[in-house]
Amino acid sequence: MNAPSTGNAPKGYILDTNVLIHDPSAILNFEEHLVVIPMTVLEELDMLKNSSRHVAAECRAAIRLIDQVLRDEPTEQIRSGVPIYRGENRPPSGFLAIMMNRQGGACDAYLPENNNDNRIINRIIQYQEEHPQRSLVLVSKDINMRLKARACSIEAQDYHNDQLVDDVTQLNKGYVEVEGSFWDGISQVDTATKAGVTYHELSRAAIEARLGGAEVFVNLYLMDQQGFAARVVRASDQVVLKHLQMDALMHKKAWGLRPRNPYQAIALDALLDPELHLVTLTGPAGSGKTILALAAAIELTVEKKLYNKIVVTRSTPPLAEDHGFLPGTEEEKMDPWLGAITDNIEALHLNDEDLSGSVDYVRQRANIQFKALNYIRGRSFQRSVVMIDESQNLTPHQMKTIITRAGEGSKVVCLGNLAQIDTPYLSAVSSGLTYMSERFKGFEHSASVRLSGIPRSKLAEFAEAHL
Repeated sequence: MNAPSTGNAPKGYILDTNVLIHDPSAILNFEEHLVVIPMTVLEELDMLKNSSRHVAAECRAAIRLIDQVLRDEPTEQIRSGVPIYRGENRPPSGFLAIMMNRQGGACDAYLPENNNDNRIINRIIQYQEEHPQRSLVLVSKDINMRLKARACSIEAQDYHNDQLVDDVTQLNKGYVEVEGSFWDGISQVDTATKAGVTYHELSRAAIEARLGGAEVFVNLYLMDQQGFAARVVRASDQVVLKHLQMDALMHKKAWGLRPRNPYQAIALDALLDPELHLVTLTGPAGSGKTILALAAAIELTVEKKLYNKIVVTRSTPPLAEDHGFLPGTEEEKMDPWLGAITDNIEALHLNDEDLSGSVDYVRQRANIQFKALNYIRGRSFQRSVVMIDESQNLTPHQMKTIITRAGEGSKVVCLGNLAQIDTPYLSAVSSGLTYMSERFKGFEHSASVRLSGIPRSKLAEFAEAHL
């Protein structure tokens, strides 16, 4: 099949390097249009593919997919557009082309060619002059790159394919709070007790009306002002609620830790439920995400013996990714970036006579292992609690890579604060943490809870309010 002619050409989407790192399969997501990869982008991918940074795997995946599409097509076809096939006996969906570097001297350049962003923009301008009838769009996660492109009269946009919400306020909180009594206005309900647990069945229409039109899905928590709490365990035309008395939830313990508010109480309920294989906790600093998850993981591993080990990892800042250059074992290399975990183990044992001995005992009994993200790829964790700290700094593709490492009988806990994203080109709405929370909404083995901040101290409270 020939590449589209410019006479009736679909749009041409030119991808920046950061888009392919964010989503290595991005070239498949532009429907019938032409996807263009600048040669400069291929060079950047090549430079990063063998680095020790965790983006190296994304670069290699993107390169493999590009090679798979281009195959052994002749040079002219590669430059004009190779059909993208999504399977045998199926028509092509779009085209992929490689844009060669700009032809001409530096004096002809629109922008100074002292960096790759400028080189890409200059080449797009030249390409547009060569194909005046084709509409071109630069797709980049880099805000400044988009601003520069627009200043040069190039249409530019962010990559939104894996963005499930437009506003972080739309993010699934995991619970609905009801004023007064939940049962006000509920006229028909069937209640039954099974194995000591009370269940309530009522129509979806009735519960949605009571919740003010809020979406109802499996593992959504409900709370009212009269001490009633429940979790949705079935959500079809009829909704089944598992009765959870808030007073009982507030007195539930995990490794000696009790919740300090209703939000922590429902979070702890989700963390301690072995039937929930993925739990996502979001919230500001001081909301208790890490200590709740750690206490629950130790309880499930040491006391209940449901898991054999606790694997802890986190997204590290770009400057800290080259663990290979640090001395010591993998765990020793990760220690500086997992200090919050050690701090919280100490916090759980502050009243012990031998604090250091207690921490060492827990780490040994619970078999707590610190792993760098780079080393998790290709591993499979059986009967493990996998804790992903600072997961707001991961892309959706990176989150998928880690979560798919969870083997039989494992539980994954994702922790993060969407207001503290340190990764370039990620935002609260494009973060992998947001993506996983929304994508798994309604999955019967997953729950998500947004926690509220609890100041660590009066000093922290004053600083939060006045600085």
